Amino acid sequence: MLRVDHAGEYGATRIYQGQLDVLGSSRAAGEIRRMAETEKGHLARFEELLNERRVRPTLLYPLWSVTGYVIGAATALLGERAAMACTVAVEDVIDEHYRGQAEYLAEEDPALRETVLAFRDDELTHREIATAHGAEDALGYELISVAVKAGSRIAIWLSTRL
Repeated sequence: MLRVDHAGEYGATRIYQGQLDVLGSSRAAGEIRRMAETEKGHLARFEELLNERRVRPTLLYPLWSVTGYVIGAATALLGERAAMACTVAVEDVIDEHYRGQAEYLAEEDPALRETVLAFRDDELTHREIATAHGAEDALGYELISVAVKAGSRIAIWLSTRL
């Protein structure tokens, strides 16, 4: 669980970096930077938890670095709304993922459950921000959504195993 959450937060930081490298001077850049900072905080906390609990990161860490960056840059090249569509899609999957973890952790690890729920709240805020910035008006929104959601689910599945 920690391995996949750590990988996901790392992937998110890379997506936002790719978006910022393309859209760094756009009107959406400030929001993207703020969302990226939140993800960096989540990543730092999961790194602490990995160390405390002696859990190794996913073996796919280098792949998520490249893949996350490429997804971020590619969606940003399609425009601000497409970048925001990417955020909405990722956050939809993360909402589902963290909600499932929180249910499991209710009895197993209430402290970790609270962390997961707090991070989920942040991710829901990111989704709301992206929606407010026109994500659903992006050219190709449905295609971006389906592709990013599928990729996110595959990344979660792989990171739980490797």
